Amino acid sequence: MPREFTLVAVLILTAVRAGQAQTPSTNADSQQAMPGMSNRKDMAMNDDDHSDAGAHVMHSMEGHMDMGPHMKMTSLRQAKPGDRERAQQVVEAARRAAEKYKDYHAALADGFQIFLPNIPQKIYHFTNYGSAAEAEFHFNAEHPTSLLYEKRGNDYQLIGVMYTAPKRLTEDQLDERIPLSVAQWHEHVNFCAPPKDRRAELFKPQPEFGLRGSITTQQACDAAGGTFHPVIFNWMVHVYPFEKDQASMWSVERQHGKRD
Repeated sequence: MPREFTLVAVLILTAVRAGQAQTPSTNADSQQAMPGMSNRKDMAMNDDDHSDAGAHVMHSMEGHMDMGPHMKMTSLRQAKPGDRERAQQVVEAARRAAEKYKDYHAALADGFQIFLPNIPQKIYHFTNYGSAAEAEFHFNAEHPTSLLYEKRGNDYQLIGVMYTAPKRLTEDQLDERIPLSVAQWHEHVNFCAPPKDRRAELFKPQPEFGLRGSITTQQACDAAGGTFHPVIFNWMVHVYPFEKDQASMWSVERQHGKRD
C-alpha cells in the first residue's frame, strides 16, 4: 500500500462511514468494525481508537507477518490421532458454506457486510455479524464470521473464510474448535492508540504507537499520552478451502498478506 495513501488512511475512514453510492454497501458500523469483533462494547475502545486500530491492522498486515510483540499466535502442536480428520471436516464445512457466495452479490444479499470497502486491501472481509456473535459462544464451521475475497477489477473473487473466537479462550479451547497441530490462530496485542494529535504517526516508518510501534507496555503508553489495549479484536484464523493441499488450506503466510 503506498505510503502517501496510508498516511491519510484514518482520515479516509470518515468518508468510508458515509459510504459511496457505487459501493455495494453496509451500514457505518460494519465498515468501521474490524472482522473478528462481534461486540464493540466489549472492546472498551472509543470510536476514534477503533477506527485507528481497524485501519492500522489492515496496513500492518500488508506484507508484514512478523509483528513481534504485537502479534500473538497459537503454538503449533504435535499432531494427535484424529486431528487431520477434524481439520478436514472444518475445511469441508467451510467449502460448503462458501460455495454459494462465489458471486459476492449473494453474500451481500444474505447480510454479509464489507469491511472498509473503499480502502485498497489484499483481502477483503465480508462479515456476518450474526455469525460473529454465535462464535462468541460456540464453534459452527458452517457459519464463518467472514468470507474472504480478492479484488479483480470491479469484481471480487472468493478465496476463503475466516473464523473467530473470543479473546478469553485458552489455546486448549481453541484446539477444541480447530486442532492446533494444523491451524494457527492469531490475535493483535499490546496496542497503544496515540492521542488525537499524533494519529498520523501510526503509519510512519518507525512509530511509537500501533502494531509496529516501540511501545509495548501500559506504562510506556501512559507516559506517551496514549491509550493502551492489551488485546484488540478477537482470535482469528483463515482457511482457504478451495486449495488442493492442507498446507495451502491453512497457510499462515497467506493470511498475513505475504502471498500474492
